[in-house]
Amino acid sequence: MSTHTPLPVAPAGDTRAYARRLALRHPRELTAVLVLYALAAGCGLVGPRLLGDLVEDTRDGGGAITRTALLICAFVIVQALLTHAATYAAARLGEKVLAALRERFVGDVLALPLATVERAGAGDLVTRTIRDVEVLAGCVRRAVPATMTALVTIAVTFGALVVVGPLLAFPCLIGVPVLWVAARWFFGRSREAFLRQSASYARITEGLTETVEGARTVEALGLAGPRAERTDRDIAGSYAAERHTIGLLTVFLPVIDTAYLLPVAATLVLGGLFALHGMVSLGAVTAATLYVQQLLSPVDTVLYCLGDLQAGAASLARLRGVHRTPGPGADASATAAPRHRGLALRGVRYAYRDGRDVLRGIDLEIQPGERLAVVGPSGAGKSTLGRLLAGIHAPRSGSVTVGGVPLTALSPDRLRGQVALVTQETYVFSGTLRENLLIVGPEAADAELERVLDAVGARDWALELGLDARVGAGGAALAPDRVQQLSLARLVLADPHTLVLDEATSLLDPRAARRLERSLAALLEGRTVIAIAHRLHTAHDADRVAVMEDGRISELGPHHELVARGGAYAALWESWHGRA
Repeated sequence: MSTHTPLPVAPAGDTRAYARRLALRHPRELTAVLVLYALAAGCGLVGPRLLGDLVEDTRDGGGAITRTALLICAFVIVQALLTHAATYAAARLGEKVLAALRERFVGDVLALPLATVERAGAGDLVTRTIRDVEVLAGCVRRAVPATMTALVTIAVTFGALVVVGPLLAFPCLIGVPVLWVAARWFFGRSREAFLRQSASYARITEGLTETVEGARTVEALGLAGPRAERTDRDIAGSYAAERHTIGLLTVFLPVIDTAYLLPVAATLVLGGLFALHGMVSLGAVTAATLYVQQLLSPVDTVLYCLGDLQAGAASLARLRGVHRTPGPGADASATAAPRHRGLALRGVRYAYRDGRDVLRGIDLEIQPGERLAVVGPSGAGKSTLGRLLAGIHAPRSGSVTVGGVPLTALSPDRLRGQVALVTQETYVFSGTLRENLLIVGPEAADAELERVLDAVGARDWALELGLDARVGAGGAALAPDRVQQLSLARLVLADPHTLVLDEATSLLDPRAARRLERSLAALLEGRTVIAIAHRLHTAHDADRVAVMEDGRISELGPHHELVARGGAYAALWESWHGRA
């Protein structure tokens, strides 16, 4: 069973307020769109009114059919031009709003603490980043402009209906109670239904991602059956969620189809009765009937778009929920700057699950500029200790501080300027080789880039490839060892005063790793380096070695002292190297 904690979903009120703020950031563009749609709708009203007048004139023995037809054609052309201009303006406004929303979402995602990302799992974040953004983009580009057009048209047309004959407006309202009840029934259920549908996609993505990434483990442990069952359950859950939302629509749409046909029949029947009693003219009944008929298309558009709008609102709530994810305290930016560069752990305990401590009472002081190697058997808690030292996780109890300030109290920007973590999990961004480096040092010149590449042994192949060569998706594929060198080059360029290296050279062969570590040692002279050491030559070169066993530091001291002591470290050294 997954232990991931999904990211929050923003409440409906917060989502509506945020959408309103996004739209109102561009008041002039929004006003222009509404005015253009209103003018286009107004032009569409001229034809029915002219036809009504023509009917009245014809009954009285007159009527200029040719003139009326030409006028109707002229207004139809003007309406088409205004509609085109309004649609274009709405599309521009929609793209501006969508760009602002995407930029905010990317900022929110990048500001997420890594611990939060890990707890949420890849599936939830990937689904929000890809599917929810796509759903919202489709809503902004299609459903929102179509709904705006329809609502303006409905308002203008109903106003014209009242002007033609107030009595003839009442039959048009006969479908309102049915629409009101149906809408309340649908909206009362649809938001949660669409949220469940989006969450089901996240579970499918998460399950498939875990299976693919852990394919070797699945195969080795014979877990193919349980993983397939997990996928089947996730797909069944998604099917049930989608079937529920479709079921809501299959009830709602037929009801409203019936509801908006009633006004046409009512206007014809009651309008005819009013005309027979001389309460309205036959031309007014003709125009009113055509207006009511014209209302059907925009009402149908609004109702058709309800599903897309509801899905878009659910996606916006999920995207907005990322912004509401708890991060560093609200006063993180006001936290006092560290007084020095020393790291200290006091009584640190940490557990991934309640009641199962991975670290048990760690006390450790790391002096500025010290090189500390952390060694021990698999599962001893080395990587977990590294993540606490990098400020990714907060201890369950105790404290981890830099210069007397808790690491978790620092804002992400300030924290990354103090401590940086590099693991074997590296990434190449889609872009040029230069852009992959400048992501951490935008002002760096080419000479500086060549210097950091040379420091990690990557200068020759990087210059041969070219700094302007595209790498990553759609570009040149880099071998795993080169990807790791690129990651280390970014680290050198970032220039933090403390580095936590967790298997940072694991993808290099031992000789290359040895050369790289010595080059880095020279380059990082004066900085604090904490190396989670799996190759013990790293420990040999360190100022001190911390030996971890069962979540505790069992030995601490320089390499030669620990070897001479004949304890756990000496046994590790003997088994790895064959001699002290």
